[in-house]
Amino acid sequence: MSTIDAPVPTAVRLEGPAPRLLVVRAPYYATVVDGLRDGAARLLAQAGASFDVLDVAGALELAGAVRLAVRGKRRYDGYVALGCVVKGETDHYEHICREAMAGLTAMVLQFGLCLGNGVLTVTTLDQALARAGAEHNKGAEAAAAALGQIRAARWLGAE
Repeated sequence: MSTIDAPVPTAVRLEGPAPRLLVVRAPYYATVVDGLRDGAARLLAQAGASFDVLDVAGALELAGAVRLAVRGKRRYDGYVALGCVVKGETDHYEHICREAMAGLTAMVLQFGLCLGNGVLTVTTLDQALARAGAEHNKGAEAAAAALGQIRAARWLGAE
């Protein structure tokens, strides 16, 4: 399924208190990541969720920032990771993509986090912009995924 064919994500209302999330962004490609943030913010607002935004240097730092948040004093029900990695002329792209995704997955599995992954790994900037627009927005999809995980955690009593 392509981005254009994917259903537009919708906000879900959760039982219980309004969820609080941390949106962690790697704004190296600011226009793209701002679009992802706007999509996530729109969906979270529709769901009645509150959220904080934290910027980090790049995609590799996303998992580390989530880990710091888990250790920190502020409490979050879930997390949304947003970033963009565009393929260049070297194999640096493969290393960044692999490690950024592995780091986020490790945080989810190690700590049982509710995390929506909105890190784009694309060949061209045009592909990224198409996924950060108003309608088919991967930031909104990541926020919907995080909310879905929060709903599952609450239903399972795993808060």
